[in-house]
Amino acid sequence: MLFTPSPLLIDTLRQRRKKLSYLIDFPALLWSGCAVSRNFPANIYSFRASSHFLYFAGFPLENAAIRLDQGRLELFMDDPPEGSTLWHGEMPQRNQIAEFIGADAHYSLKELSNYLQDAATIVVQDPITASEQRQLLNCPLVSASEPKGIDLELTNAIITLRLIHDEVALNELRQAAEVSVEAHKAGIKATKTAQLEAQIRAAMEGVIISHNMTCSYNSIVTVQGEVLHNNHYHHPLKTGDLLLADVGAETEMGWAADITRTWPVSGTFSSTQRDIYQVVLKAHDICIDSIRPGIEYEDIHRMAATVIAEGLVELGILNGSPEDLVEQDAHALFFPHGIGHLLGLDVHDMEDLGDLAGYEPGRVRSQRFGWCFLRLNRPLQPGMLVTIEPGFYQVPAILNNSENREKYQKQVNWERLEQFADVRGIRIEDDILVTEKGTEILTKNLPTSIEEIEALIQQ
Repeated sequence: MLFTPSPLLIDTLRQRRKKLSYLIDFPALLWSGCAVSRNFPANIYSFRASSHFLYFAGFPLENAAIRLDQGRLELFMDDPPEGSTLWHGEMPQRNQIAEFIGADAHYSLKELSNYLQDAATIVVQDPITASEQRQLLNCPLVSASEPKGIDLELTNAIITLRLIHDEVALNELRQAAEVSVEAHKAGIKATKTAQLEAQIRAAMEGVIISHNMTCSYNSIVTVQGEVLHNNHYHHPLKTGDLLLADVGAETEMGWAADITRTWPVSGTFSSTQRDIYQVVLKAHDICIDSIRPGIEYEDIHRMAATVIAEGLVELGILNGSPEDLVEQDAHALFFPHGIGHLLGLDVHDMEDLGDLAGYEPGRVRSQRFGWCFLRLNRPLQPGMLVTIEPGFYQVPAILNNSENREKYQKQVNWERLEQFADVRGIRIEDDILVTEKGTEILTKNLPTSIEEIEALIQQ
């Protein structure tokens, strides 16, 4: 990895460490993690450092640890082994890396055992590092989502910091959003000649790779939009299909974007597809227009559910008042997931911590149908970045469920619903920064209107 010194980055990293020191009065140890092999040791998956490590260290250093104490950072990692130049080229030495990230001291990994006393940590996902953490700290660490004692205090402190993005983070997030917008435009334009979902995926991910970025999650590019996390790309593209693409870029420093668009393979929405698309788009637009500091994210979700229920009533698919239908969870037959999530160093930011980050202290997940998948339940604050992603889906496992059929036999006009068989799944998603005055849509340069999308396909 090549390092280019940045005074702004070094200063920001020091500010993050200083802010952490105001929130805890004990040392913190954070590990970066190790690359994981597949089939044989030298065949490794692409390495992705722990986001908590990245937040304070700034760069994806493999098999490294940092100790944070009273605003200081001590780096623990080994120099590249002799002979590594043959395979990997010239690699920076530990002292060079320490200088670049603004470390106050640096040591080899074996010296870490001398700096463990009274330190808190967060469990890393990869099993090799997690095992090392347990052995060194001599304690039964369970998972990042179940911290105890000072580990819980550290977790809550990091959540407090990472919920609100600083300017360096926002610069990275805007870059990820910009490249993701370009990728989606490439995918839309490729539809005219593509024959398989895989070809659309290739056009989109090619843009991301060309900017020396990676995908922030496994791309969803599918004509089976009712499968919420569909990662198969072998289906042929047929006239009459809608293609749902949920694709986002991640910068070299680990900051993510997350965008979804849905468009017709033929280049023109059918009348039924237009009707449902407009319902989803209305929910999308109203939710974004309603975001401001202090508003509850749960209220944004309820707003989306109500607008979707209202639209489906107008189309004759649902019967009753929209408010009553939402209270009965009838909307969740077609909109079963939450309106969105936090976005930052992870595409679902800090979800390795369970609901500790997404949910305001004292709040727990609902057990209600649909509401149980709400990933964020906090009042919004300036500097928070969230996604807004309403959708409509005809999921066979939900709609053909005998209990749902019985429970909602009066609320759903099943015969009318059959007329919308060519609408398997529609989702529209954008990345929204909460500002002092309202919002900044980081992904605003990617159109959402039917007319603009149809025009892009024809280019």
